[in-house]
Amino acid sequence: MIKRTLYFGNPAYISLNNGQLNVRLPSVEKNSELPDLIKQKAVAAIPIEDIGVVVVDNQQVTITQGLIAALLDNNVALITCDGTHHPTGLLLPLSVNTLQSERFRIQMDASLPLKKQLWQQTVTAKIYNQAMLLKRKGVEIDNMMNWAANVRSGDPDNYEARAAAYFWKFIFPNELAFIRSRDGEAPNNLLNYGYAILRAVVARGLVGSGLLPTLGIHHRNKYNAYCLADDIMEPYRPFVDAIVVQIVENGEDFTELTTSLKKQLLEIPAINIKIGGEKSPLMVGLQRSTASLVKCFDGSSKKLIYPELE
Repeated sequence: MIKRTLYFGNPAYISLNNGQLNVRLPSVEKNSELPDLIKQKAVAAIPIEDIGVVVVDNQQVTITQGLIAALLDNNVALITCDGTHHPTGLLLPLSVNTLQSERFRIQMDASLPLKKQLWQQTVTAKIYNQAMLLKRKGVEIDNMMNWAANVRSGDPDNYEARAAAYFWKFIFPNELAFIRSRDGEAPNNLLNYGYAILRAVVARGLVGSGLLPTLGIHHRNKYNAYCLADDIMEPYRPFVDAIVVQIVENGEDFTELTTSLKKQLLEIPAINIKIGGEKSPLMVGLQRSTASLVKCFDGSSKKLIYPELE
């Protein structure tokens, strides 16, 4: 089942009623000039079990504690944005998996050689997907494919960084003089927003599989609460990049993060990907990736399942 991504960019009151997320728009309700029929349509009800991600992007959105509890109980990722409309917070449940304590243990007991092997697979998959996106643009990728094929355990040769430098040099038109930086010029703003959505979906998948998003296989920043999410999302990043590339090529103004651009980026959890030889929505595919990670931790498998960009 494809879970929905809900975005709240206007003042709203959202609460829980009969197992559903209820939305009321105060600006409509208080407008005496509007007919009652329109006011009735300004109230919506959405089953909690249909929701995967909720994005709150307005300082005048009120959300009840009852709704928050219900969302977390159903493993919904709740993202909050700041005054500049960029995601700044992520709320996830503490426990949604019945085998969580066992999963935590095998995750914490994972050996360094195993983590290095998992990172090798992750980097290989990321470089391959970056190469496929460059291939769409007619860019030479023999070097990328060579790097992907030669990544060693732990990536001591730092092929990930080499591939990233090559990827960002050619992925956008030359006239943009693009430099990838979180605080850099557009379309960095689109990439940041898209990656924040992707990160939330990955963290949700990890929690659903009974894993701690904090304990990474490669990322180790002590100030980062989502090191493992940042690891597992790497091969998925090119799918976000592909959306941003399409926006740029379409000629739409991307200097500001408009509602139209956000709408396109909020489609990330539902886009179709190929994983394990099958087509599926990205959010569903991520569950396969996180489930395969559990099997690697418990020793029943040696292979992480990642998507392949076509």
